Amino acid sequence: MKKLLFPSIATVVVILIIVLLFVLGGKKERGSGHDVLSDVPVNVFGIKKQVLSNLVSMVGVINPDNSVDIIAEAQGVVKAIHVKVGDKVKKGMVLVEIDDLVRKSDMARSEINFFKAKRDFERNKTLYEQNSISPAQLDLSRLDMQSAENDMTRSQKALDDTKVKATITGTINSRKVNEGSYVQLNSSLGNIVDISTLKVRVNVSEKDAFMLHPGDSVEITTDVYPGLSFYGHVDNIASQADDDHTFPVEIKLPNGSQNPLKGGMFARVNFTSITSRNTLVIPREALTGSVRNAQVFVVAGNIARLRNVTIGRESGQFLEVLNGLEEGELVVVSGQNNLADNVKVVIVK
Repeated sequence: MKKLLFPSIATVVVILIIVLLFVLGGKKERGSGHDVLSDVPVNVFGIKKQVLSNLVSMVGVINPDNSVDIIAEAQGVVKAIHVKVGDKVKKGMVLVEIDDLVRKSDMARSEINFFKAKRDFERNKTLYEQNSISPAQLDLSRLDMQSAENDMTRSQKALDDTKVKATITGTINSRKVNEGSYVQLNSSLGNIVDISTLKVRVNVSEKDAFMLHPGDSVEITTDVYPGLSFYGHVDNIASQADDDHTFPVEIKLPNGSQNPLKGGMFARVNFTSITSRNTLVIPREALTGSVRNAQVFVVAGNIARLRNVTIGRESGQFLEVLNGLEEGELVVVSGQNNLADNVKVVIVK
């Protein structure tokens, strides 16, 4: 009969330690992502001042020069609609007709009352000239006529309001009602936009704001028409800065029938009248958001933190920083796809 062999106590202890380490290591691997991932490798760029060229380029949105709602000045059932979305209309053109049966009746009654009051006044005037009535009776007759005239004017206005007219020349951009719809007083029936002239609004730094003047020529390009430039001019410059200490500037440009532009399109605005200057810059690849909602990862120690920044002019591959960063800080230019706020990093380059 074979003798059973039992491991020594030392061997059992070693086996238990190995199993315990394996279990703890497995739990760690199944923990949060930061327990598994090592520090994220990134490339960084040191914030510094650099001379930007005199070509200042910014991104803005093209908007119609004028946009107004079509407002109902009467309530009732829509009995006719004379336009559809995309139609061009002239100021004063009838767009929508609201049921006017009651208002026509009110108008006829007010006209009758006015003509009666006017006839009475003319008769009383003759009697007054014949000394048959007193001045007070003549004045009372005149007041009755004027009151009837005011009632007729109000009735005429109420009747006219059933015909909703265009208040500007432009294009029907939206329509919110159909024939048979019941509309309330002052409700919006649609929208008209005037895109014969367009405007683009951008924000410039305070230094640039003092170098721009109304009337300065501006070059505008779009992704819709690559290689094609449009030319407008600076229309106005705000007298007070916004919360980011930048000044809104509005550019106007004519909109032609050939290669037409539409409201809501993105446009690149190129100022050529601003001189060169030393300013803080970052490479374009440092951005994690758009130029309008710019964010970058700033590395302090071995931690990357997401920060909002305000971008000004563009020059080649560099962007001017107006707010949010200081000279000497490090921003991530490569490796952002693997980053989140407050993640450990290792700087490779």
